[in-house]
Amino acid sequence: MFAKRVWAAAWAASALVVSVCDAAPAADPTPQQWKEARSVAAELAQELAQRCPLTAPGDQGAFDACKQGLFGESTLRDKLGAIVLWGRQRDVNATIANTPLTQFAPDVLTGMYLPLFMFNGRHSIDYVEREGLFQIRLATAFRNRLAPGQFPYPFWHDAQKWSTYQGANEVLLWWDPAQSKIKVAQFTMFGLQPPLAAVQPVAPPSFDGRWMWADEAGHSQPKVTLFDGLYRPENPYLGRLDTAYKQLALRLRQGQCDHCHVPNNPDKSKRLVLLQTPAHAAAEIQRLLKAVREDRMPRDETGIEDPLDERTKRALLEDGEAFARVVEQARRWESQARDARLAKGTY
Repeated sequence: MFAKRVWAAAWAASALVVSVCDAAPAADPTPQQWKEARSVAAELAQELAQRCPLTAPGDQGAFDACKQGLFGESTLRDKLGAIVLWGRQRDVNATIANTPLTQFAPDVLTGMYLPLFMFNGRHSIDYVEREGLFQIRLATAFRNRLAPGQFPYPFWHDAQKWSTYQGANEVLLWWDPAQSKIKVAQFTMFGLQPPLAAVQPVAPPSFDGRWMWADEAGHSQPKVTLFDGLYRPENPYLGRLDTAYKQLALRLRQGQCDHCHVPNNPDKSKRLVLLQTPAHAAAEIQRLLKAVREDRMPRDETGIEDPLDERTKRALLEDGEAFARVVEQARRWESQARDARLAKGTY
């Protein structure tokens, strides 16, 4: 059993959290950087309109097609940085550095979050000097009538967050001209135009405090976090992914990290890391393992590193490494299957 510890919500000085927005603003962009940014904005707007077009907000088939398209060999995925910060725009005057955001790998953003939005290609682009980044603004509407298990977690645990999702009229992509990558993505209800479709608000369901649950048939939910619709049903590692995650989750709960690395962000971290579902944990597992190996976590109530005892550390690393191996095997199988389909012209 892990000794009770307080895990710092941001793991701010650890290897897990990556700062991507706190550098001083860069020099004004060159004409070539403007040209590239405009080209990227147009390309992304076109792809999103094609893969995730405007349809009924409860259209499951359209949602599935959108997430499969973005999660696969998409232009959007190619343009994302290795780490992308995601979240709502709470205040149009707030800097990115002062805005609470969640750290995601491309798998999570393209597979679970951006597919919840619909697009028609309308967009604009500007350069925000204080950030040193281009801001690509994409007109949007939110799929608020999907089944609860299609959302990465119960967004309605926070009424204001659920309201912002439902009222979203733009998705913002922050493009770094120095790295030619998207570093931050946000959704906002502060765009100048109304949502692309008149989204009729859905009253938030009751939230019982559980980030994962079983439905009436006994199936784990949210379904989308179990790689449903992302990995092919015949992927032989799907069952092992579930089993390996359950063992890892037990270790994480024993270590008290479920007190911090969950969507309600109890410690009010500005850079949150989520581990409460298989898909979220899969995206962070290598950074998690690195932080544990280097004794950069957990931390005590003052934020000071408080390394685990050797037995506890070994158990966490063993289960974490087992989960990481299955994640890599599942990804490799998907890549090989995709290559085989491409070779046969059946992709």
